Amino acid sequence: MRAIAKGTEPRSLAQHRATPHASYANYAAKSELRDSLVAEQRGLCCYCLSRIRIDAMKIEHWHSQSEHQGEELDYGNLLGACFGNEGQPKKHQHCDTRKGETPISRNPANPMHRIADLIRFESDGRISSDDETFDDELNRVLNLNEAFLKANRKATLDAFKDALIRRGNLTRPTVEKLLRHWNGELHTGALMPFSEIVVHWLRKRQARA
Repeated sequence: MRAIAKGTEPRSLAQHRATPHASYANYAAKSELRDSLVAEQRGLCCYCLSRIRIDAMKIEHWHSQSEHQGEELDYGNLLGACFGNEGQPKKHQHCDTRKGETPISRNPANPMHRIADLIRFESDGRISSDDETFDDELNRVLNLNEAFLKANRKATLDAFKDALIRRGNLTRPTVEKLLRHWNGELHTGALMPFSEIVVHWLRKRQARA
């Protein structure tokens, strides 16, 4: 999970919200919404950070539609999520597919929730938080430590570290440039899946320097 900077909502969503009897169910321009969500999330799932595309994603309501009908068309409540092993046994599901209607305490698109400060990545690919409630949600509700997600994060970090070994000495300016690159500050396109584990590793390296 990484912090998401919400952009301007699609015009079609604002227009639809202003019409009588508007609901998420009768909002016809969901393709425009998907396009906006994928772009602002840099092509990554809002929870596990695997790749999403406009033709391969789900529209997630952070606050569920059943419990928060007044937010079903609120752009700040809408996120782009992966399919999360939809159709598989629940123990292998993750992200929105696993979450369903269950509430979680932190919205990655809400800057007040300080996602970047609460998330920690380990070298074995595990994701955790010192906040006990949020840590429970990462595991029990979102299942972000499902085995293949951990393996993909670890593989991403290991490949990055192997490339560093081939480069040789890692200077502070190099760390800062790599951090800006992996954090998406030097380009506007999609980020590499599971890139946040590398960002976390670089921030720790930067702090030690």
